Amino acid sequence: MTQTTAFSAIGRLLIAAVFILSGLSKIAAPTVTQGYIASVGLPAPLLGCVIAIVVEVGGGVLLLVGYQARIVSLAVAAFTLATALFFHNNFADQNQMIHFLKNIAMIGGLLQITAFGGGSFSIDARHAKG
Repeated sequence: MTQTTAFSAIGRLLIAAVFILSGLSKIAAPTVTQGYIASVGLPAPLLGCVIAIVVEVGGGVLLLVGYQARIVSLAVAAFTLATALFFHNNFADQNQMIHFLKNIAMIGGLLQITAFGGGSFSIDARHAKG
């Protein structure tokens, strides 16, 4: 395994872990998630919770294995931007500013996957060879 292959796979693992763990926490406490969605004034908290779980767990797993990595990373980046704008927009609160900037940094990593793909150690690369 080359260094580039390892870095690509490790990068996907690290960014996917954030989304998978976040999605699993929403599955464990859906009413908390729905309450948070409602608290920022968004409609349909149940639907929002379901969308968040699907994007975070589903998108995270797809990123982890490198399947349709370019499309998935772009979709997860759009979701992450939306969460930054809707949930972390109180820049007077330093904690919220940190969360906003964390989301922006994750979007940067996701856009790298969009630009360069999942790398050699991914399902996408296996399909390209076959």
